[in-house]
Amino acid sequence: MTSFVATLPCTRAEADCAALAEDPLPGFDPQPTLVAAETTDGWALYLYSEDCPPAELLAAFHALAPSSGSVPRIAPIDDEDWVTLSQSGLEPVDIGRFHIHTADHPGGHRPGQWPVRIDAGLAFGTGQHATTAGCIAAAARLAKRRKARTILDVGTGSGLLAFAARRLHPRAQITAADVDAVATRVARANARLNHAPAGRRPGAVTLLAAPGVEHALITGRAPYDLVFANILAGPLVALAPSVSAVVKQGGTLILAGLLQSQVARVSAAYRAGGLVLVERSRHAEWPVLVFRKTVPASRRAAFRAARRETAGRRWKADSI
Repeated sequence: MTSFVATLPCTRAEADCAALAEDPLPGFDPQPTLVAAETTDGWALYLYSEDCPPAELLAAFHALAPSSGSVPRIAPIDDEDWVTLSQSGLEPVDIGRFHIHTADHPGGHRPGQWPVRIDAGLAFGTGQHATTAGCIAAAARLAKRRKARTILDVGTGSGLLAFAARRLHPRAQITAADVDAVATRVARANARLNHAPAGRRPGAVTLLAAPGVEHALITGRAPYDLVFANILAGPLVALAPSVSAVVKQGGTLILAGLLQSQVARVSAAYRAGGLVLVERSRHAEWPVLVFRKTVPASRRAAFRAARRETAGRRWKADSI
């Protein structure tokens, strides 16, 4: 079988935006795979497709990198798994005690490090992006002061944050959800690779396909000691009422996926839900925000807010 890859030079900002976009190339079937990666000359976007990409797909692809002065370069890929190939350049990443790697690039972890294998495929989150790394680093700092018993990861992608949380809080009950059913399947495969058991018992990870927190199991397990949401600014604001409602009083919320210019808008949305910003990476291009909950959690409020949010699919909106 012959597949194709289109390559387009881009800026770092364009690569970040494309990698974090929920649906960067809407309306195409079958859905192509989009990868952003650093190259020896800068940054580039790669578009992997099963058939030679048509002109309208190439035009949409080119629109993701307006800085590029060239047209996409197309090349065939013979007898290759193009999803696996799209990850072949991902080098291992060390984040504190975590050594995050893919199958093709295991690297070597130091004594005392925790190796985590992530084969992202069609799901976002390999530790390469600053948002994922920042969330893990923040969670590791917080774990030294307080252990969590219940953890929620909203928009789990590859499942990396959930698996990192399990290492930091080995007795916690962890729930991880993503609106994309494909991402959930990828996360389940990664859970098996990392020997993360499924189920309700302490130390287990439950993976769900759900928009935001709109799932009976998610609201039923609330409130949570620790909640992650590494998505984008628009969905973060749209989901603020329901996500705020499931954080336990005194619990912690870690947000990422936004730019510095979007911090004020996102923070205001969560202050309205009784959360106080206690930590912020001020000089990072992609900051990580840590909030502490000051009012009681409310399952009923979370359920009502989640139904309102998903009724109009506002969680898909973004303004990045």
